[in-house]
Amino acid sequence: MPDSAYREQSETIGLRFEDLPFSSVPNQSKLFLDYLRDPNALKKYYPSAVANSVDLVSHVDEVLSNYLVDRNEICDVLEEQNRGFDGSERTLQNIEMLRSSDCVAVLTGQQVGLFTGPLYTIYKALSAIVFAERLNKSGVKAVPVFWMATEDHDFEEVSKAVGVSKDNGLVSAEFKAVDSDTAKPVGSIRFDETIQGLISEWFSVLPKTEFSEDLRNDLVAMYTAEATFGSGFGRLLAELFGKYGLIVFDPLHEKAKGLAAPIFEKAIELSDAIVDALRVRSEDLKSNGYHAQVLVEENYFPFFWVDDEGKRVAIKRIGEGKYRIVGSRDELTSVQLINAAREQPTRLSPGVMLRPVVQDHLFPTVCYIGGSAEIAYFAQNSVVYDILNRPSTPIFHRQSFTIVEPKHARTLEKYNLSFRDLFGGFDSILPDVIQRVIDPATPLVFTQVEEKINTELNRLDQQLSGIDPTLAASLAKRRQKIIYHVAALRTKFERARIEKDEIANRRLRSLFTELYPQAALQERTINFFSFANLHDTQMIDWLYDSADIDNKCHRLIYL
Repeated sequence: MPDSAYREQSETIGLRFEDLPFSSVPNQSKLFLDYLRDPNALKKYYPSAVANSVDLVSHVDEVLSNYLVDRNEICDVLEEQNRGFDGSERTLQNIEMLRSSDCVAVLTGQQVGLFTGPLYTIYKALSAIVFAERLNKSGVKAVPVFWMATEDHDFEEVSKAVGVSKDNGLVSAEFKAVDSDTAKPVGSIRFDETIQGLISEWFSVLPKTEFSEDLRNDLVAMYTAEATFGSGFGRLLAELFGKYGLIVFDPLHEKAKGLAAPIFEKAIELSDAIVDALRVRSEDLKSNGYHAQVLVEENYFPFFWVDDEGKRVAIKRIGEGKYRIVGSRDELTSVQLINAAREQPTRLSPGVMLRPVVQDHLFPTVCYIGGSAEIAYFAQNSVVYDILNRPSTPIFHRQSFTIVEPKHARTLEKYNLSFRDLFGGFDSILPDVIQRVIDPATPLVFTQVEEKINTELNRLDQQLSGIDPTLAASLAKRRQKIIYHVAALRTKFERARIEKDEIANRRLRSLFTELYPQAALQERTINFFSFANLHDTQMIDWLYDSADIDNKCHRLIYL
């Protein structure tokens, strides 16, 4: 596969793309890269792996024959929730289609980040939509479902949205919850009156555009003092993806918990076997040069407990059939946990190793759309599917984009840079940029001086070697120090020179801020509304038209 490939999109959107293999992107795990290369070669860890969306059709019959939940009951929950989110008519039609016994679901999910969180949340939703459409075109009834991870209790992960300010810096909108709420499932955490001011303050530092006021008003209407992280997120997804029929699901719903009770009970009964199998699988992954995404210790238990205050607390095994709620002296037996699954399932919350199985119990899941970390999760938890006598679910990597504004495309071109050049960091691009564009003369002088120093030191070395070899050895050490100090001076010059050129400095730093913020892909940091503020929510349509579910590369989208 070439390092990158350009292609023009259809005239309908007039965008240009550049595809970059993930093997060229820093910090990608070996497991993820091997899975992208050939999922069928990893059948040991992904028993139901398929190479592409076309092969997925062969998995449909197995999904349908193993689906046991009453479709009308789960669809009643979906209808109630999506009407509450002001879901579109197309979404409601998809819920009706899911009531049919021959309909499958394409699932994806993410934590309920503020204003949808980082861009990859949007890309997950779009990927599920496009996958479902592909299946429908092949004759398989399929609907896209977004599982809001409202049960997670990592508040730090959902509390902020990051945009690019009018001054080309990163700026965060961050909601501060009271300490007593931060251990609760994040979807249940309620906003207060400060959320309105937070939205206005955030938009005041984003660039002012013709879209800013309408977008600000939309967020103010959805994120009220009565809203929760779950309800605000759900309404926003319903608004953004209503025309595409995305179904949004909140697993905190009491009736949904009741429908999950049978798989909860079975997982508790077999929890020791589940933990043993996960530990063996983790070691097997490590022995084959991969990593275990989740640390599974001997006292691991695949559920959390929701206490009387609504906090989600870990459960640890302390003996045969005995468990303790972490942070307390409260103990539970297997029998008590099983009774809770039957009579109070809202007390139980599945951990990350069990959640996919619960998803696939509640929905006829034909595939899951996830990120690289979730692909690693699936390599571990396929053993959980085996123990619970469930067919494992194929996982596909979501679409992955970097949006390149015209001004940044011009900067890349002007300074003869590629996107990959950013991976080394700001200082790494300075030598070439300064030498080629900003100040060719001074770097040339440095090079000439270095060459002259080496020439003269070589002459001195020859002279000293004939007199006393120890003097030559001393010279070699001093040579290293001399070259080091000249190189350090060159680096200081480069930094000073770029600071002196205000325009180049601003353009290049802005390039890193927006395209490779915090030394990571854009999609992992920047929020969708940072771009919608510039181009309106029609960005969703552009991204939809840019999706190619059989393309396994990271894609640059040049606007």
